[in-house]
Amino acid sequence: MLARALEHLVRGIVDDPEAVMIRSRRGLRGELLEIRVAPTDLGRVIGRGGRTARALRTVVNALAKGDDVRVDVVDTDRR
Repeated sequence: MLARALEHLVRGIVDDPEAVMIRSRRGLRGELLEIRVAPTDLGRVIGRGGRTARALRTVVNALAKGDDVRVDVVDTDRR
């Protein structure tokens, strides 16, 4: 449910919504949601000073209702 909500939010922000991928993994520290977008949309998802990414994390953590959830924006252009 969290991954779908995050995907919906991110698709509303980017120019290329078809390139949005949210990967969910379980780890020792809880659930990890990785956001992958087109390289041209990376700045939109991070936002000025990280504000948009921070807002996405806040919304996801509110939806998680106390469960441990991390949200990472993955730079797919880096090697």
